[in-house]
Amino acid sequence: MSTMYIPALFAFGGSAFGAISTLVSGWFGQRRRLRERHHARSFSKRERLYRSFIEEASRLYADALITDRAEIPQLVSLYTLVGRMRILSSDEVVHAAERTGRLIIETYLSPNRTFVDLPAFIDEMDPLRDFGHACRRELLNLPPR
Repeated sequence: MSTMYIPALFAFGGSAFGAISTLVSGWFGQRRRLRERHHARSFSKRERLYRSFIEEASRLYADALITDRAEIPQLVSLYTLVGRMRILSSDEVVHAAERTGRLIIETYLSPNRTFVDLPAFIDEMDPLRDFGHACRRELLNLPPR
């Protein structure tokens, strides 16, 4: 083999290595961007679900405090959100949502409250505290995929 082919082979090998490394780094970059996009979508999907639950549960809890006539379609809607949480969320969040739903039903079954009764049950006024803490922990610890 002639010595003039050796530099040409090294030049070809360097070009091939450069092309392959460009392709591999592009592939890894694309995978990282897709993973980040998936993580952002998962985060925002859970955030919207939790916001819907909080809005619906707050409205139902306020209604349950002043009336004993339960709004069955809205309770079903609340439990539909809990069902969606069973698919997307951790067990801690689902259990907190179920406890909130039970508290709302118990509030409907209890005597109606007035503004005068407020000091007696001020600690019960935040039925979503545990749910909010569980959601915050989950969203902060959501692993990137």
